[in-house]
Amino acid sequence: MGTLKEMLSSSERIVFLTGAGVSVPSGIPDYRSKNGLYTGRKNPEYLLSATCLREEPDVFYAFVRDNMYYPDAKPNAIHEKMAEIERRDGKQVTVVTQNIDGLHGLAGSRNVVEFHGSLYRCHCQKCGATVRAEQYLESDKHAECGGGIIRPDVVLYEEGLPEDAINGALHAVTQADLIVIVGTSFKVSPFCNLTDYRKKGSAVFAVNQELLRLPFPFTMIQDDAVSVFKEL
Repeated sequence: MGTLKEMLSSSERIVFLTGAGVSVPSGIPDYRSKNGLYTGRKNPEYLLSATCLREEPDVFYAFVRDNMYYPDAKPNAIHEKMAEIERRDGKQVTVVTQNIDGLHGLAGSRNVVEFHGSLYRCHCQKCGATVRAEQYLESDKHAECGGGIIRPDVVLYEEGLPEDAINGALHAVTQADLIVIVGTSFKVSPFCNLTDYRKKGSAVFAVNQELLRLPFPFTMIQDDAVSVFKEL
């Protein structure tokens, strides 16, 4: 097996599996690290649960509005290089991301499977209307239908994953010549199970500051992902 740069050059179908560490260099905190979103909070999973949204919508809204949105964040070298590989080399590239910040799309990636949804798509739970994120950040009450509660289209604790996201991710992984795991501990199911469906002979690389231990042969690049992707 060659280097990551060589494999990217020789592979026609590439899948990037990305996690929160990809967006940290853009100023968006991850969840469980020392300076992550969950640090110092009591039962943070509850604040991002379907129960909290249903029973304490004001508590849910305040937490999401004040802690989850980074509208000024810009794509970094990782997002940009993934999009560039698709544009420059004409590869069939799919990004399957756990991130809900929309930065892969902003960077220009055309085939993005947002496994857990996006903060920048919202809808009213009462009338079903699509609502702009900018409107949601002003109020979670949908005035147009008499005050229905608006929510972002993200997967909360206690909710299942969208079927189209699962199908899109599986289709990409089963076709891939090369799978590159970036910026994730790769421990959260079912995201970490996607590689179980890789085709025979596909190569797997992981780029992460934390050492990953996977139950199959792969190449580990234990380094800062920004530095690695700048060199590709």
